[in-house]
Amino acid sequence: MDNKITIIEGPTPTFEAVNSEWVSGISESPEYYDVVMTNLRTMNGAGLLERCYQTWNQQDTMYLHYRNTIGLEQEIPILAARLVETDEGEKIALWVRVKPEQIKQEVHFDEDEE
Repeated sequence: MDNKITIIEGPTPTFEAVNSEWVSGISESPEYYDVVMTNLRTMNGAGLLERCYQTWNQQDTMYLHYRNTIGLEQEIPILAARLVETDEGEKIALWVRVKPEQIKQEVHFDEDEE
């Protein structure tokens, strides 16, 4: 269980597209994947980061485990993590690898755009 970050309470995480060059370097694979990012509130961010580092040092995969919007359990690999201090408290930023059909991304257009 040390190779999972499990969301026990709260809403399904929201994922944002990532457009950084370094992301393509860590996400190479024979299959096509997208890399997306999510920010999660945490009570023990340092402990979560330490678990990630230990898992990666053992050449193993760390997973984000959560329930999607219809209640099905999902596990997706975590590629990178960073602890962020905000006015609201600690958050952990996670970059995860997903197949395009796993994540529904909402696109919002300004009212002026057609």
